Formats: sequence, structure tokens, C-alpha cells
Amino acid sequence: MLKPFVAGVFLIVAAVLAPVMRAQSAPPEGPVGPSPYDIIRGWQKPFAGPGYAFGGNSGVFAESPDRIFIAQRGEFRLPDPVPAEFSGFAGSLKMNVLNLVDRREWRNCLYTLDRNGQVKERWTQWDRLCEGSSGPGPHRIRISPYDKERRVWVINETFHTIYIFSNDGSKLLKTLGEKNVPGSDATHFAKPQDVAFLPDGRVLIADGLDNHRVMIMDRELNYLGEFGGNGKGPGQFSGVHAVAVGPGNRIFALDRSGGRINVFKTTADPKKVEFEAAFPGFTLPLDIIVNDDSLWITDLKPLRFVKLDFTGTHLYTWLVPPDLPDGYLEVHAFSVDSAGNLYGGDNQYGRTQKFVPKKGADPKQLIRAPWVAR
Repeated sequence: MLKPFVAGVFLIVAAVLAPVMRAQSAPPEGPVGPSPYDIIRGWQKPFAGPGYAFGGNSGVFAESPDRIFIAQRGEFRLPDPVPAEFSGFAGSLKMNVLNLVDRREWRNCLYTLDRNGQVKERWTQWDRLCEGSSGPGPHRIRISPYDKERRVWVINETFHTIYIFSNDGSKLLKTLGEKNVPGSDATHFAKPQDVAFLPDGRVLIADGLDNHRVMIMDRELNYLGEFGGNGKGPGQFSGVHAVAVGPGNRIFALDRSGGRINVFKTTADPKKVEFEAAFPGFTLPLDIIVNDDSLWITDLKPLRFVKLDFTGTHLYTWLVPPDLPDGYLEVHAFSVDSAGNLYGGDNQYGRTQKFVPKKGADPKQLIRAPWVAR
């Protein structure tokens, strides 16, 4: 029988490793090389009260180089007393904020950071929208590049809801879905994951882990149609985790459990899309940015950034090490600002880090801000 202390250590280590071990390792395809970025060590400055640290940074969106939105899965209660090796985030104690749910408290779920990683705004008035959640809660945060009002979209996976806020956070403008009521009809979701925006004003909702579909909404957010469905066939999903729009009328949707990217094209009928291709060979694809001639995703096991062209050819891969102080367990979300800085949210170590291009880096290996129709 394990002694209590040994058993406790074993459980903590197992909690840290479990999400990584779930996915079988897939060897990278195509060219593999070093990261073209430097990490600014300790960039995100702690601001939680005594005894607390960041929770899972599930959503990251860089509106500008000086305003980076974070969707956080609450704060993380640290051990008491706080160990001396604590350096501002739970991962520095080898504690996994994704699995240690009994230490989660729904505070500071939405906030912004400035260019130096200092907290800029705390939207604590909306913490109530996360309170009582038995699951992970907020999953993505997005802003449409075509929206003059720059409204902020927050997808809450656990409550099956999507919230739309004014850009300054003063108003909750609209709630899509019904709290704690999953459904598969035109007005309900079941664990939604993401949202993307077409140039003509239509909205795509990745309704994601239970319904395995992408919904098409018009600019007034009325239901038009949907595509996908549960399965392994062409255009089907085992869990839609992220969705993005690119040039040539393309839509890219990450099939997380299916380990692939499904590619669609819009048609003359606003209610319908056509399946174009699937790019397989991933273990657990997490997030995506589409540029004008290529796309980037993050994948798990091995944890990596992967660049592909629009035929699915792997153009470049760089691995993300888990080693602290700068490592990751999961790049759940990433965003690029207009100055070319990259931000990655770690849903397990519990923090966001800022990457800056290395001097002399090959521009083809850098991730650009997402494509926008002009």
C-alpha cells in the first residue's frame, strides 16, 4: 500500500501527465526546425490575490499590441503555505490547473493585458456568468475583423452559451443558447467551442464536442444552416474544436478527436458549403490561424506549431518543449498582433506567454495576423 504522501505525489504527477498521455504520438511530417521566436520570460505579471494564481488560459485574442484579451477558467487556489519555488503560475509547482478542478474559483474570468503583460482591465462584473460551472467554462474569445463596433465574443462550453459584449465590457449585448440547456436545434448548442466570421457578415459557430457541427448564422444571428455531423466520413467530425476562414471562400475546421483539418468552401447558397478536403495526421489539433497563403495550427503530442499550405502539405513544424521556466503543456489558444508578436495560452500550466520574432528569422516561418478580406 502506498503511504499517503507518496500516493499524493503520484496523483499530482498523474494529473499533470494525463492530458498529454491521452494522445498517441504522431511524428511530424515535412521540415522540422527550431522555433523562430524568443519567449519573453515572465511576461504575464501575476495580479491575483494572496494564495491564488492564474487558471487555465483557454482563450487569447490580441486586439492590438497593447490590448490582449484573455479568457481564463477562473483562478487557481495554491497550497497553503505557498511553496518557495512558486514563480507566479501554478505550473511552476508542477500543478495542472486543468485537472485539479477542486482548486478552481470563478474569479477574473475575463481580462486584458498591455504590451508588458500587466493587467489592464478586469471584467469582474461578468464573473457571475461563469459561477456555478461544474466544467471548464470559457473556451474561446474572438472579435470579428468586419465589426466596426469590435464586439467581444466569449464561448462558454460548459453552459452551452455564447456571450457578446460591448468592446469596453460595460454591456452584455446578447446571449446565444440557453444556460445549462444543451440542444441540437437552431437556437441551442451542446458544448460550443469557437466562432468565426465570413466577410459578408455571416457567422460560423463550432458547436463542437457534442453536436459535431458548424452552424451558419446570418448577420442578425438567425440560423441559416449547418454542416458536419458525427463520424469519420468526408466533412464529418469527432469534435469541432476551432474554426477559421481564409481566402478563396475556404473554411477550415479542426476535428480535435479525429486528428484532422476539414476544409470546406462557401457556395452561392448562403445556407450551404461544400466539403473540399481533409488534412489528416494530427493527434489533437487545438487552434488555428489562417494567413493569405497558408495556415498554422497547434497540435498535441508532440506539442507543436505546424504550417500547411492549402493543399495540406506540411511546410514547417517547430516543437514546443514542456520544460520550465518557458515550456508549455498545451497551447490551447494562440493569437498574433499587428506587430507580429505571438501569444500562446496554456490551459494546463496556467498562463499566457508572449513570443517575439528572433532577429533574422525567416519570414516564412513566422505566423502572421489572421487573413482578412479587403
